[in-house]
This record gives sequence, structure tokens and C-alpha cells, in this order.
Amino acid sequence: MSRKFCVGGNWKMNGDKKAISEICKNLSGAKLNENTEVILGCPFVYISYVREIFPSNFHIAGQNCYKIAKGAFTGEISPAMLKDVGANWVILGHSERRHVFNESDELIAEKAAHALDEGLSVIACIGEKLDEREAQKTEQVVACQMAAYAKTIKDWSKVVVAYEPVWAIGTGKTATPDQAQDVHAFLRKWLTENVSKEVSDTLRIQYGGSVTAANCKELAAKPDIDGFLVGGASLKPEFIDIINAKQ
Repeated sequence: MSRKFCVGGNWKMNGDKKAISEICKNLSGAKLNENTEVILGCPFVYISYVREIFPSNFHIAGQNCYKIAKGAFTGEISPAMLKDVGANWVILGHSERRHVFNESDELIAEKAAHALDEGLSVIACIGEKLDEREAQKTEQVVACQMAAYAKTIKDWSKVVVAYEPVWAIGTGKTATPDQAQDVHAFLRKWLTENVSKEVSDTLRIQYGGSVTAANCKELAAKPDIDGFLVGGASLKPEFIDIINAKQ
């Protein structure tokens, strides 16, 4: 089953117009693998600017959204608003939303369902913390997170799952290619048993967690790794090498 490689850059709470224009110059001028889909997750306030200056082959993602179209939710952003300013993707369930802002599996799943209903594509994040990994609970944790998504998501065709072990995000630690492959293979098995064989075969599963130019090719060679969700490295020139990991 051929799944199109998909690389997301999650800029998090970083950047200004000057830095973003430099990133645009680097990426737009580079020779990028045409068979890799590229999604840029930028801060809300810069989405219009990013959509304006980047070529159309770059997809733009919000880094979060709420589960309701509009209303008295001060500080929140709806999927309709993201679309209105040029985004066509949204990142949901990132570990920072779960563990810094205490978002529950259920809330994240509700947000994913609403975003899909509104026409956005979704990068749905999952992943275990270090104590959970050390307690041999990785499969249990990611299965619970996937089960929440599966309760609300009816059509998986516009979903990419990003497996990000929390202990590897921004720490310099990376799951070994074999560790990452093991979890991705488990996720496909879980999808076969709990959603469908078709979704298991076609759903793209990204790896995230200290992906760099140095380790991306070995990770990309694994059969169940279909791309990356990249944090800090997406702000640097090496992001080009990560996008081209399958070349």
C-alpha cells in the first residue's frame, strides 16, 4: 500500500515576520521531493501572512482550534476562522496541549471531529510520557488516545496520526527507528482490530520527537513511518533535508 510521505513543521510559539520570510526564502528556493506533502503549522497571528508568501504547494495548519463554530469562548479559534485566513490543516492533541494545558483525550477528539466536519484536515497527535514508557505502558496509552479519536471520527481520509513520544520532544532524545516502527506497527494492528483494515492500510502515521537531518533517513526507511511532525528543526535550514528524507 503506497501512502504519500507527509512532513509537518510545527513552529510552536516561535517566529516573527522577518524569521518567517527567511524560512519562506529557504524552502521556496530549495529542491524539494515532489512526492512529499509539506504542512506548516504556524502561530495563529501569522497564518494570513504565511499563506500570502508561501507557494500553494505548501499546506498551512493552525496549531489548535476549538470544538464549536463560534460563541463566547474568549481566546479560542474555530476551524471556520482558520479556513477563512488560509489554513487547510490543524494540529490537534499535541503533547503540549495535553500536558501543559491539560486537554483531555475526549476534548481533543471532539475538536478533531468538528475540524473535519468543517472541512479541515487534521494531524491527530498521540504519545506517551517517559514514566509511561518505562512502565511498559506505551501501547496502553496510545491505544486509549486512539480510542478517543475513533469514537468521534467517522471519515479518516483527511486525518494523519502523529506518534510523538513525549520524552523525545525537544529533549534531543529520539526513539530509535526500531522503537518508532514497533509503535507504528502496533497502531496499524490496533486500527485493523478497532476501525478497519482499509483505514489501517491507508492512514498515514508520522513520527515526531527530535527528528533531525541526521536521523530522518533511517526513520523514513521503516515500513510504517509515513512522515514526520517536526518541531525545532522545522525552523532551521535542515528542514529541507527532513522533507527530502525519502530521496
